Amino acid sequence: MAEYVAPAAVEIVADQAKEYASPYLRYFFRYGEIVKDFKNQREALELKKERVKIRVDEAERQNELIHKDVDNWLTSAEKELKETQNLKDEIDRVKCFKWCPKWGWRYSLSKKLAEKTPIISKLLETSNFAKVGYRRPLQGIEFITSTDFMDSESSKSAFNQIMEAINAKDVNMIGLHGMPGVGKTTLAKEVGKHAPEQKFFDKVVMFTMSQNPDINKIQDKVADICGLKFETSSQEGKPEELFRSMQRVKKILKEIHLGILSKEEAWVLFRDKAGLEDDCSTLNDVAKEVSAQCKGLPLAIVVVAKALKGESLNGWRDANQRFKDSTHLYDEEVLGGVLQPLKLSYDYLKKGINQMTGNHIQMCFLLCSLFPEDEEILIEILIMCGIGVGLFPNFYSIEEKRKKIVEALKKLQKSGLLLETDGADTIRIHDVIRDFAHWLTSTGENRFMVKDTLEEWPHMDESYTAISLWNCSSIIKKFPDKVEFSKLKTLFLEGVKKRKRDDFLVLFGTFFEEMKALQVLLLQHVSFPLKGFPCLPNLKTLWCFNCMLENFPSSLTNMRNLEILALISTKIDGINEELIKLSTLKYLRISEGINFPPGLVSRLTSLQELHVIPKNNLNLLELGSLSRLTALSLELSTNQIPLEDFVLPKLQRYAIVVGEIYGINREAFRTLDIQNFSSSLSAFNNLFCNVEELSLRNVGGQKNIVPSIDEMGVNELTSLQLKSCNDMEFLIDTKKDQGSTVAFSNLVELTIESMVSLKGLWYGVSPTRFLQNLKQVIIKDCEELQVIFKIDKEKMKCQTPLLSNLTKLSLRSLPKLKRIWEVNPSHRAIASLQSLKVVRIESCDNLKTIFSPCLALSMLHLQVLYISFCDRLEQVIGFGQEDEIIENDCLLYCWPKLRVLSIHDCESLKYISTNTLIQPLECVYIYNCHQLIQIYNMEQNIVLPELGSQNHCWTKLKILRIVDCQRLKYVFANTLSQGFPLLKYVYLQNCPQLLQVFSSTEERNVIGDHILLNVPFLQDLEVSDCPQFSSFIAQARLIEELVLSNVGNSRQLCNTDVPILNEGCIVVGNHEVFQVQGGYSFSSIKILRLWNLFELRVI
Repeated sequence: MAEYVAPAAVEIVADQAKEYASPYLRYFFRYGEIVKDFKNQREALELKKERVKIRVDEAERQNELIHKDVDNWLTSAEKELKETQNLKDEIDRVKCFKWCPKWGWRYSLSKKLAEKTPIISKLLETSNFAKVGYRRPLQGIEFITSTDFMDSESSKSAFNQIMEAINAKDVNMIGLHGMPGVGKTTLAKEVGKHAPEQKFFDKVVMFTMSQNPDINKIQDKVADICGLKFETSSQEGKPEELFRSMQRVKKILKEIHLGILSKEEAWVLFRDKAGLEDDCSTLNDVAKEVSAQCKGLPLAIVVVAKALKGESLNGWRDANQRFKDSTHLYDEEVLGGVLQPLKLSYDYLKKGINQMTGNHIQMCFLLCSLFPEDEEILIEILIMCGIGVGLFPNFYSIEEKRKKIVEALKKLQKSGLLLETDGADTIRIHDVIRDFAHWLTSTGENRFMVKDTLEEWPHMDESYTAISLWNCSSIIKKFPDKVEFSKLKTLFLEGVKKRKRDDFLVLFGTFFEEMKALQVLLLQHVSFPLKGFPCLPNLKTLWCFNCMLENFPSSLTNMRNLEILALISTKIDGINEELIKLSTLKYLRISEGINFPPGLVSRLTSLQELHVIPKNNLNLLELGSLSRLTALSLELSTNQIPLEDFVLPKLQRYAIVVGEIYGINREAFRTLDIQNFSSSLSAFNNLFCNVEELSLRNVGGQKNIVPSIDEMGVNELTSLQLKSCNDMEFLIDTKKDQGSTVAFSNLVELTIESMVSLKGLWYGVSPTRFLQNLKQVIIKDCEELQVIFKIDKEKMKCQTPLLSNLTKLSLRSLPKLKRIWEVNPSHRAIASLQSLKVVRIESCDNLKTIFSPCLALSMLHLQVLYISFCDRLEQVIGFGQEDEIIENDCLLYCWPKLRVLSIHDCESLKYISTNTLIQPLECVYIYNCHQLIQIYNMEQNIVLPELGSQNHCWTKLKILRIVDCQRLKYVFANTLSQGFPLLKYVYLQNCPQLLQVFSSTEERNVIGDHILLNVPFLQDLEVSDCPQFSSFIAQARLIEELVLSNVGNSRQLCNTDVPILNEGCIVVGNHEVFQVQGGYSFSSIKILRLWNLFELRVI
């Protein structure tokens, strides 16, 4: 009985206390209300802070400065949320004491909550910022710098001169000159960035002109960017076509000099790259002396500053003294002042590591200088050359040496001596740094000679240790039969590339007779009859590209210590038993079709890497005897696959293609590509456990990947491609699994195509960490697929929200697809699309809605949304079967980064979204959506004080194209803005019920009966076949193309009562009058088309 009386008594006392109790008793009896009020206010503050942060991030991306009060508010909000988290946790922890309250605890907690709640309320009251940022003040001239560009007086002057010259009518060519490393290329890139913005050019092409440029490559690049397709491939025809397309007439050269930095500018750049504070410390005094030694050259400044970054005061003093002591470097007439600081950076490569490692890193750098100017150097070639010259001898395996050389190259990149490229498999060396390396090797122990475009044999010194000769003409008259280079260790020799190998540069075996120390031989475009080839006992690396080698098998006996043999696109006259005599051979690469004698490869017992890319007759089981094999690249026919599992226990990297040959693009991964294969896949069991890239095309007999192919879950897999595997129903089937399966935990890319039996991605319980790293999904032509992501919390073992790393989703031709996501219950803690950037949905006929509100709210980074041919689609964002409760104004903050919206041929679509405000949109394309009523249906007049004035709700919109929307009356709803400050192109075609781009009740935007459209940058305006369209006034001084056809139904003169406006404008939408106001000038219009305006009287 007491257990029922106590709560009742408490309730009676509480009711009486509400009115009469002192503030202290209030903490006891209003505990529930206080907790509820606190939690509501705190949750509201969390949402408000997130919204303000989104606006701040957007403002910062627009290069705006954030208002101080906004920053202070965010700091205070963050502080209060952090401080009150403990209170929130305490409330949650003690919920179990609901019926047995601890009065002391309740009083204490209630008091704390009651004190915090007004503070939070005050923050909410002060959070309605009209604007969060403001434009940065200009620097006198508009000179926007990039991270690599030094805003110096010299660069400003050169930049302004270039921009003036570009704008001058009598200048067709601009020459920019200056000493090496002064920043000419960087300045050119900066000009290339600004020129299109200021409408000087439609297209900008950037390419490097070396001493021997590849003209065809440059012509093709210019043509690609300009959208030109050559009608001829002749050397004479291409330039003529480019010339005609550019329509150039005048040929006047303007020369502009780019000087070095002043002492003050040099110090600012040096201090920044060295990470120094702007103070008067002793370290800075020493650093200024070092900076002065760089002679104002940006390249030298950056290289030296990076080398000394983080050094102690003693380290800086030591570096400064070394500068002063190296007085002999000043004797260099041209580059003396540059070479000295570069020498310091070169010497610092040894700092903090042992002498041998430092020497090897320096040798990696010197090897890079042997390659042609401005060439992207293949890292694989560098590695094999480095192994050939004996780098890192303490490491036995090629894989270990590869890792050490790659580490060395990264160190060189970090020091500024090497440059990154767009590809992960290449690096580059700056031409000034390359010259520096040549200067280093002009004397001393390592003497190099590098020549380009040889037409006659150069004078040489026999003391050279490395010689690199590029583009050697086949017409060299005095190509010696024999040369004496007793110290030569490295030789690169390239002939001129010819269509026919018979025209290649010809070498004879006697040429190498006196090169007994030769370790590395690299040949390109060379014909080499190896008959009489001398014994080269020290040769470690032979790398041949596009060569023709005669008598190859018989010459192998003279290369007994060869470790690296690469024959790429090289014709040889077969391979025989002589290959076995290469007992030290560790690396074999062949890329032309070849047949190996049976059992030969299995006897190459030292082989560590085997790369045979073309058709061959190798047997996988034969490779099992290669106990040291760590890397394998093979293309095999289905007949070459054994029925039993083959085991290569030390295999670390592989790229194997089975079936129809498509080629191997990457070898740095563990890649398996199987196609047109109907037998058991058991032969590959030992590869599935660690494969990183798996492609199965037309592979039969497999119901799923896990457990049919691999029971362990293919957790090393990063990329999966499936096509035409007609028996496969799911990627994973866990219906029989009762354990904690982990599967596909590292999968990043998933591509599925033409899978006629596919029913879903998984069946049963979702595995642990399932798809947690998935970033890209492409699915198309799967007839039976109805739901893609079926997410049930009770069947999930994932701890983090599913799909939270997904960035790209593309779905096409899925005729039975009803739902993309089926989330139960719908909650952002279960699934989140927080990283999604691009969505493409095409030809999904049964899809009625795409995103649930909860998922839509999680899409904070969506940038592109493309939807087409979805006949039953009714709404992009809509409520499905899930029980979702979303506040009316929550969806206003969906998609804060969406830039492009394109929807076409969706017959049933009525609204893009409900109560959604997408401010960042730049391009809107809507075609053939016959049921579309409004693009944005704002069901309520929602007040948005935090947005401030609504005159700029669409401040980024540039393109608006609406075509064939039969029921559309308004593009934008009446609560949205009429301000479009960046709008350039408007196309409205065949919208018979369209009344207006937007409707408005705001008097300030209505003049008489006409809507005022503020579009200061409008260039193209086309309105056709919109007979109900109302007239409007467009403030547009820059309009270039105006097209009006079958527009408007008003017979009343629209210009009689319109006052003269301050800015020029055009009245559009009346059959009788096409009127210009306010002194509008036609000077900007290039195209004017008016038709089907039968009652037009005045223009």
